[in-house]
Amino acid sequence: MRIAQPIELSEKEIKTLTSWSRGRRTPTRLMKRAKIVLMAARGQQDKTIAELLGIDPRQASRWRRRFIEQRLVGIERDAARGGRNAKKRERMAPLIIERTTQSKPGNATHWSVRTLAESLGIDKSMVHRVWHASGLKPHLSKTFKVSRDKRFVEKVIDVVGLYLNPPEHALVLCADEKTSVQALDRTQPGLPLVKGRLGTMTHDYKRNGTTTLFAALEMTQGSVIGTCMSRHRHQEWIKFLTLIDQKTPADLDLHLIMDNYATHKHPKVKAWLKRHKRFHPHFVPTSSSWLNMVERWFRDLTDKRIRRGVFKSVADLIAAIKSYIEHHNSNPIPFVWTAKAEDIIAKYRRAQAVLDKLQTA
Repeated sequence: MRIAQPIELSEKEIKTLTSWSRGRRTPTRLMKRAKIVLMAARGQQDKTIAELLGIDPRQASRWRRRFIEQRLVGIERDAARGGRNAKKRERMAPLIIERTTQSKPGNATHWSVRTLAESLGIDKSMVHRVWHASGLKPHLSKTFKVSRDKRFVEKVIDVVGLYLNPPEHALVLCADEKTSVQALDRTQPGLPLVKGRLGTMTHDYKRNGTTTLFAALEMTQGSVIGTCMSRHRHQEWIKFLTLIDQKTPADLDLHLIMDNYATHKHPKVKAWLKRHKRFHPHFVPTSSSWLNMVERWFRDLTDKRIRRGVFKSVADLIAAIKSYIEHHNSNPIPFVWTAKAEDIIAKYRRAQAVLDKLQTA
């Protein structure tokens, strides 16, 4: 049996090779070569090194021999080479970016790597590299809406002010309804989560009714006051306000942050609020539900308890929601608002300017 030539390292070489094998900024080629030499110095044969590193045994043999002949200089040389200069890509990059952002293909809503490459008569890998370097992802999109509320600035300053500088002897509560929460039952049991495979659930389901969750998130402690009702009219909203009144200390003012849903501004709701002087309503701008922090809590509820849940009835769904609220309130963690009002307003004005320009073009 042929035995590979052994390697002995000095302390300096061990230190350097170890640094190369672990360094985040080390070129991949040099990192792999350093690992080969270190493993060889520990007495491992080329075949074993190749199996552990997933390389060809001849590659392990070559760098063992190169190190023996030239030491550190031998394996460091040419390790950081980056290939030929991408002159054509540099020349084409501005055109690729312009075409991607300023135009659309004739028969689609957005460019793909292949369609843009075909349009420009270049290789698709060039388009892919330019998109990656520029952070362009034409295949992805997200929803947005710029608020047209004439009192946008005033309302943002008001709500964000409550988040960042809550008043003394008062509670700040973010309140809203999560309407039409469905009690869905799957047609078959889901397959369990196992190593190497995701958990599964059927794409089809059976509807077993809906409920509406009314919730108020207390900003200081992070606790939630919640209840479920079958409808979401102004009558149910008044019942929920009454529940908030009962569940909070009577000597504290209550600053209630809400959206502009018509139920929240119903004449009977306004009359109820006038009779309960410790309630102070605050409204977020229209199309700005993201300013209401209870929406963030609703997202957690949906992700952690509802979306993958199996509910045979509305009663099962309500029980699951109540259990989630109780568990949350046993160790509440408050959401911390960090964005300043002036930053939000500046971003809003930039978006509004772009939208106005597009609409007048």
